[in-house]
Amino acid sequence: MTDFTDCDYLLIGHGIAGAVLARELRGRGQRVLVYDEPRPDAASRVAAGLLNPVAGKRFALTWRAQETMPTAVAYYQALNEEFGEDFFQANPILKVFGSAQEQVQMVARAAEGPWQGFVEKIETAPIERPGLLAPHGGAWLRGGGHLRVEALLATLASQGRAEGWLREETFNWELLVADGTGASYAPGRLRARQVVCCTGAAALASPHFGWLPLTPNQGAVLDVAVPGLSRAQVLNRGAYVVPAPAEEQFRVGATYRWPPFAAVPTHDDQRELAERLAALTPLPFEVLGERRGVRPAVRDRRPLLGRHPALPWLSLFGGFGSKGVSLAPRLASLLADYLGGSGELWPDVTLARYYPLFSAP
Repeated sequence: MTDFTDCDYLLIGHGIAGAVLARELRGRGQRVLVYDEPRPDAASRVAAGLLNPVAGKRFALTWRAQETMPTAVAYYQALNEEFGEDFFQANPILKVFGSAQEQVQMVARAAEGPWQGFVEKIETAPIERPGLLAPHGGAWLRGGGHLRVEALLATLASQGRAEGWLREETFNWELLVADGTGASYAPGRLRARQVVCCTGAAALASPHFGWLPLTPNQGAVLDVAVPGLSRAQVLNRGAYVVPAPAEEQFRVGATYRWPPFAAVPTHDDQRELAERLAALTPLPFEVLGERRGVRPAVRDRRPLLGRHPALPWLSLFGGFGSKGVSLAPRLASLLADYLGGSGELWPDVTLARYYPLFSAP
């Protein structure tokens, strides 16, 4: 087993961001140690893992889709092959039109060719699929799919425990101190040349990143059973409906709640998601469970990558909001190049865009 008392990278957090970055760095021959405190409200453990190239009521192409989506699909397909699992499924996504007006608007926009090949076809007639309500048709999307995030993270964590590079314990930021050109962490007399915070919204709880315009955003999803509903596609209309591994089961999400969060869960999220599901299927369904996670939302809706303005050995990899699954593979490669001195960060993701907000203590 490798001795991790001296490493190239110390990563804090093993959600989808930390897991992908750790794998990227280890693939480059770097010695990587990851600290992770498994949290039930971590966004990655709740997410349905949707890779959706066209989103929102305006059917807009997602940010940098051409640069991120193909990389993510290829990345997760390679993991499928490596572990012999079906973590990722490239199901088509059907964006169901909610009205005749929405259909007309989509058809009109199609003439402009704004989706760069991610829209496969548009159907204006009612779509006949088992259990589906789509009287106004819909748009079929390609180049995306969905990832079983929780199952993938569990597999990678099992690998990390076996190989010794993952420590599932609480990381104490107060015990991390500068040490020459890197940092040392008192428990275990650990030294790292670089430290990367990958804790999502929990980055605000560290003593180093509270100045960033990072806002926790809570989302709820439902696990439901819908006997008779087609599992051949992901459905999207106000909510996504993603096939779950078990037959007749799906994950429905997600809500968006801004602070302050309710101290005790209410039935508002379940009611909202049940109404959205009922707009997609006339079939009776059973709610099997409800989960909540906290996403890291950024003011300008762009991720946060790069070095701390005063601590060159400390970096952040986060701020993905609800797009971590689709963005993490490409951005992990981008950050690894940057930290290794062989590339630059994109201007719209670099942490440097918010340096003016930082005040040294």
